[in-house]
Amino acid sequence: MPETAAAATDLDLISYLKAIPDARMRRGVRFPAWYLLLVAVLGILSRCQSLRDLERFARRHHVVLTEALGLDLRRPPSDSSFRYFFLQVDVAELCAAIRDLTIAQIPGGAADLDQLVCDGKTLRGSIEPTSGGGSAFIAQVTLYSAALGVAIAQACYATGENHERAVLKKLLGELDLEGVLIQADALHTQQPFFGSSRSRGPTSC
Repeated sequence: MPETAAAATDLDLISYLKAIPDARMRRGVRFPAWYLLLVAVLGILSRCQSLRDLERFARRHHVVLTEALGLDLRRPPSDSSFRYFFLQVDVAELCAAIRDLTIAQIPGGAADLDQLVCDGKTLRGSIEPTSGGGSAFIAQVTLYSAALGVAIAQACYATGENHERAVLKKLLGELDLEGVLIQADALHTQQPFFGSSRSRGPTSC
């Protein structure tokens, strides 16, 4: 079982967020890491698109959230609080926690997965021109269960630093996928991708 899932004591989001290590120095910390992550998740689900949006969201719901969570916070986090925290947070640990939470909600866990669809998308607004006349961008690779209607795992990468094939292979390596059918486009139907003894190779292109 992944470390984040083992540390969580319940199947709620907060338990998994609390299992993510806080990389900040203890001196001067005003807000628990899990609280900032929770506000960020709730804010993004409420269509926040910037740090200032998150600040306004946190201010607007400060009383209700702190009372419901039993927290004694004198003021809500500002945009700079979120900015500093996001620079410190371990993105891989956060993605793993969300993945483990998602799988934990499935009756039978990962054992009930029989088919996953891989999809890669460019993140809107991330495309920038390069000196060579091309373009660089941030992309996201997602493993999606159509039957369950949920994304099981996802990861982002910057072109020039990584490739969709390598990112997908890493995602698959983090899950127990014995007997699970993986659907992907022709980009991934290359023999080096199926070098693992656990794979039987592509069935079609």
